[in-house]
Amino acid sequence: MMEFAQYLGFLAFLTVLSIGFWLMFFLVPFVMYWVSGGAIEFIKEKRAEKKAQE
Repeated sequence: MMEFAQYLGFLAFLTVLSIGFWLMFFLVPFVMYWVSGGAIEFIKEKRAEKKAQE
């Protein structure tokens, strides 16, 4: 049988695990969107610069 302190520790562990999961669930797609958007803008700038030189 679990003691009360073990039960609280287990709940704290589940809370931290859950917070980490949802943080990654929402932050990773945002970071991927941010990085891909930056890459697309960089490519557009390079193409525009190349056209301006021609």
